Amino acid sequence: MSDLKIKIGAYDSTLRNVPVTFTSGDIKHERTVNAALKADGSYDKAATKARVDEVALGVAHKIGLGVITVPTPEPEAPVEDAADSATAE
Repeated sequence: MSDLKIKIGAYDSTLRNVPVTFTSGDIKHERTVNAALKADGSYDKAATKARVDEVALGVAHKIGLGVITVPTPEPEAPVEDAADSATAE
């Protein structure tokens, strides 16, 4: 398994979380992580990074176990031709 890459998005002050993307090879896992806040209620970027790093350990473990995988593409629905729909009526 390749190294896990982490991208932390912008802090959402309403939800008090950050969107995070974890990438390992072809596997891309997106989720939100609760932000860490300082005593005065402001966003603590360093503590949030530490929290994301802890979450990353679990994500890496789940990828290693095969719990988090590359999503299977959904099959495309057949395209109905206008001529086919006219004869079906």
